[in-house]
Formats: sequence, C-alpha cells, structure tokens
Amino acid sequence: MVRVRHLKIQNFRAIKTLEWAPSAGINCLIGPGDSGKTSVLEAIDLCLGARRSVRFTDADFHLLDVAQPIWITVTVGALPDELLNLDTYGEFLRGFDANTGLVEDEPRADIETVLSVQLQVGADLEPVWSLFSERAVAQGLERGLAWKHRALLAPARIGQYASAHLSWNRSSVLNRLTDERPDLGSELARAAREARNGFGAQASVQLAQTLQIVGQTAFNLGVSIGQVQALLDAHAVSIGDGAIALHDEGGVPLHALGTGSARLLTAGLQRAAAQASTIALVDEVEYGLEPHRLKRLLDSLGAKDAVAPLQVFLTTHSPVALRELSSSQLFIVRRQQDFHEVRAPGHLDHVQSTLRSDPEAFLAKSVLVCEGASEIGLARGLDQYWSEIGHPSFFALGGSYVNAGGSTPDLCLQRGLALRRLGYRVMVFIDADKPHTQVLLEEVLSEGIYVQTWRAGRALEDELFLSLPDQAIDALLALAVDEKGAETVAEHVRSKSNNTLTLEAIHEFRAQNIPYAPPTRQCLGQAARTRNGWFKSVTAYQHVGRQIVGPHAQQGDPAFFALLNDLRAWIHAA
Repeated sequence: MVRVRHLKIQNFRAIKTLEWAPSAGINCLIGPGDSGKTSVLEAIDLCLGARRSVRFTDADFHLLDVAQPIWITVTVGALPDELLNLDTYGEFLRGFDANTGLVEDEPRADIETVLSVQLQVGADLEPVWSLFSERAVAQGLERGLAWKHRALLAPARIGQYASAHLSWNRSSVLNRLTDERPDLGSELARAAREARNGFGAQASVQLAQTLQIVGQTAFNLGVSIGQVQALLDAHAVSIGDGAIALHDEGGVPLHALGTGSARLLTAGLQRAAAQASTIALVDEVEYGLEPHRLKRLLDSLGAKDAVAPLQVFLTTHSPVALRELSSSQLFIVRRQQDFHEVRAPGHLDHVQSTLRSDPEAFLAKSVLVCEGASEIGLARGLDQYWSEIGHPSFFALGGSYVNAGGSTPDLCLQRGLALRRLGYRVMVFIDADKPHTQVLLEEVLSEGIYVQTWRAGRALEDELFLSLPDQAIDALLALAVDEKGAETVAEHVRSKSNNTLTLEAIHEFRAQNIPYAPPTRQCLGQAARTRNGWFKSVTAYQHVGRQIVGPHAQQGDPAFFALLNDLRAWIHAA
C-alpha cells in the first residue's frame, strides 16, 4: 500500500517552491484559478510515473527561467519488502517522522523507512530520474529505480481520457487487477494477415478503374510495380499494445462510453486494483459527472471509508464534491510571493459545519460571513443594485457568502476567524443588538478581519426603519403586507406599540403626507423583527436590498449610508 509521504517541488510551472506532507487517504486540493493545484498532480505523475521519456518545454519552468532547474522530489512510504532491500537501496533509504511531517536522511527504528524519488530537468530539457539521499550525494553514489519497481510506485491517472484504462495496454489498470496477461501473439498476427488478404479481393473489384490508371502511369514512368493491388496497409492493421479492449454485451467497445461513465468505471477498477497500485490522480473530479454520479465516484475512491483503500490526489471546483468530503480531506493551495503552501483545515472548529452548509465559500477568494439569511439577502440585493449602476459583482470578483445561522454574533465571529486562518479574505457582518465577547472580537480584528455592524443596540430591521427616507419605509410596509398579509402586519404593529399605534393609522398619516415620527419608526423596526419577521429570508431581503435600500439609502441617514459604503468598498476591493 505505497503512499506519498512528502512532496517537494521547485521551479515547476506556477510553483517556485512548495513542500507538503499529504494525508494517506483523500487529498482534495482547492484554491483560486492558477494557484498551482493541477501542477501538484502533474509533478507527482511526472516523478513517479512508469514512463521512459517525457517531453518538457521552456513553459514547464517557473517564469520560463530555464537557468533554474526543475526539481521534483517525492518521498514514498509503506514500501513493499523488495524496495526495503538493503543490498539494493540501502544507501538511499531515509526516514519520515509522521509527527513532524519531515523527512530525515537517516532511517531509525521509531519512524517510517522511506525512499525519495527525484526528477531533475535542466536547460537541455532532458529529464533525469534518480533516487536521492544526502549521504548518497556525499559519497557520489547515483542510482535509479529498477523498471519493475517504478511500476510499483506509478500512480493511476483518472483524467478526461479514462477510457485508455479499458484496454490492455502497458499502463492500464486492467493489468493490475490480476496476474493474467493475454498471450495471443500468433493468433493476432494471423488475423491481421487474413484481414489484409480478404480486403484486397474486394477492393480490386471496387477500385478497378483507379488501379488501372495507377498501373498504366507506373508503366509509362518506368516504375516497376507489377500488378498493382489495393490491400490494407500492414502498419494500419498491426495488432500490438492496447489491441485487446473491453466491450459491452452488444460488442460495443467500452472506450466509447461517455467521459463520466469511463471515469466512474476506471475509479472502481482502480480501487479493485489497490493492492497493485495504491495512488490515484484525478484532476477536476466533477468533469462529465452529474451530482449523484460524482458522489458515487467519491465513494468509490474511498471518501467515506474509515481506512482509506487508496491515496487520492484530486482537484475540484464543485461544491457538491466538497460537501461529500470531511474537512480533514481538504487542502487549500495558497500562492505567496515567493512560495506555495498547502493549508490543512484538519478538524478546526467551525470548518466542517461551514463545509456542509456553504461549501462554495471554500472555492472563493473573499468571504462575507453573515449572521443570518437576512444579512445575506440584503448584501446580495445591494450587490445587484451596485452592479446595475456600473460596479463589478461580488461573485465576479470571486466572492461568496456564509450563513452563520442567526444565533449569536460570537458564532459569526468564530466562523470568520476559522476561514481567515485558512487564507481567505473575510468580512463579518453582524447585528449590534446582542452582546459579543470582547476578547473574541479583538482576536478577530487582530487577524485582519473586517467587522461590519450596525450602530449600537440596533438590529438590521431597526437600522432600516430608523435610517431610510419615508418613501423607502412606504415600500417596506407594502412588501411586508405582500409577504405576511395585512392582518399579520397590523397585529405585530399593535403588539409592539402596546396598542398605541395601528397599521390603519399609519396609512392615514401617510395619505396626508405626514412623515414617519421617530417613535413610529422604532415601533416598525421592532415589529419587523419578530420571531416570524416580515422579511426573514434571503429572497425577501434580496428584494429589499436591490429595490428599496440601494435606490433610497443616499436620501436617508448619512451615517447609515456611510455603513453601506463601507460594505461596498470592501466588496469591490476583492
């Protein structure tokens, strides 16, 4: 059950330097576009793949700088006995400490014995594979893996062309399922000869005129070819590597399966062959698969198994895939100024719950963590309004929203803190009517999280009814009646005013163009945020933000308008 224990990449494509100790099971790499996720998979494949040659170009070097060689070092553990042979590989055996995630040059009893395979590519573009240890370098020793041992380490690539694994070629997963091998050389050669001869008898009749012209032309030019025939080209019908393929019951070759079906079947076969090849690489795991089949593929790869049958390196941009995984299977690739890093959420508090409720956030660059659905709806509606007047959309800038569940400000702050520590740009959007823990707020601010809140003591509904102009309050009341019904709204107003104010009276005042008095505004804010509030949904508040708050906020309280501008400035700085 060979496993990659440590990976080091230098000067390869988008990656200047990267060091990472992956997990033994599912390693789902996520991150912004061009962050280097696919390059990590390619590096593992190029270094461990059972191939005799690979074509490199200048574009494979970081920033096209061929003066800086490509170095890829993959350290593998859980080695079979033949790779632990002291006579063969003794000077190259090293140690891996699982507690520190570091490779040590000398093996010792209390850590795992490993081998480091290294790929180097210089300006001549010629790849060189070798084993690596510091003591071997010091002694001037050089050694590569024997071909049969390279085949033991080679990962299976489940890509867009997974159908290649559905025939018996050299790298096919079919060759790893059992020790059986097709040995039909003479029969296949005879079949090829019969096909050529049989075709020639038919073609000479169908192509008689063309053959006559060719023969006459050759005779006139003195080219001696005798009686010309139309036979199948011997090269075209030669049968070699990959000629024997799987077919369905009707005789249709399985390589004609759709991309998703071929990937799904190949992943299942890879698991069945896990004893022979235990590392799988899957770029864009969702490619070609409907959500239900994507879930089945992840199950087949061992996403839900307590003991991982395979070590899988995969990339995804699918929230469906993320929701099926645990936070310990997630790895976030971050590009820093001079290096790349891979951050592991592990079992950090609030990460798994966010992964289940809002997996899209882990695929974003910026995250707006909202106390509840109301804040998400308002922010989305405002963003739509701002987009209509010429500003870029938050989604277009790589943004996403997280719903903290509307319970306490502290929960919202904690979720924001967890995401910030994974490298995301974060704003927390909370009400100011409930107390938060001051120590937690200070910790959040120290991590560089922007906290957006209303003025002291106010919830969202208070702020809207106390700050917006009269025309906007009219629109909010009309929407509340549409959403909840006039009777319900009227009852909420009577209750919150202790029967001193009615909805009918408010309508009469407005019919006479009497402005909303501050006590009326305060009462409406309290009524709007009852347990079954007037706008307590993303959809309702999205309408409020887009159609009411956005167009009217500038005519309302300047301090409220300033708060909205702070929100807009953060979003558009993404």
